[in-house]
Amino acid sequence: MVDDHATPQWLRKYFENWFDPCPLAPLFDGLTIEWDDPSFANIPYSTPEAWIDKAIAEAQKGKRIILLTRVDPSTQWWLKLIASGARVACFLGRIKFTGNGSPNFASALWFLGSGVP
Repeated sequence: MVDDHATPQWLRKYFENWFDPCPLAPLFDGLTIEWDDPSFANIPYSTPEAWIDKAIAEAQKGKRIILLTRVDPSTQWWLKLIASGARVACFLGRIKFTGNGSPNFASALWFLGSGVP
C-alpha cells in the first residue's frame, strides 16, 4: 500500500487555512509536535494507528481535528475512533487522488473534537 497520495485539490480547498500535521513532504514529525486548532490530516493509509492516537489526544484538548482515512471498519483503529466519539462520513465510491494514483478502496472523513460538524 502506497501512502503518498496527495489530497485532491477540491477537498484540500475546504481545509486551506487549517494546520496540516501530516503533509506530503514533511518538514517535521507530526506525531511529536503540538497540533494547531483546527487541523486536517490525510494520514498514512498503511499505518494509521499512531496518527489516530495523536488525533484523539489533540481533540481531547478541545481542538478541531479532521482526518482522511481509508474505510476499514474491521480494524481496531476504526473502533477506537468510534469509541472516542468521533463522527465519520464515508465517500460514495473512491475519491481520485493526485500524485501517485488513487488507492483501491474507499475513503472517509473523521470529525474529532468540539465544534466540528
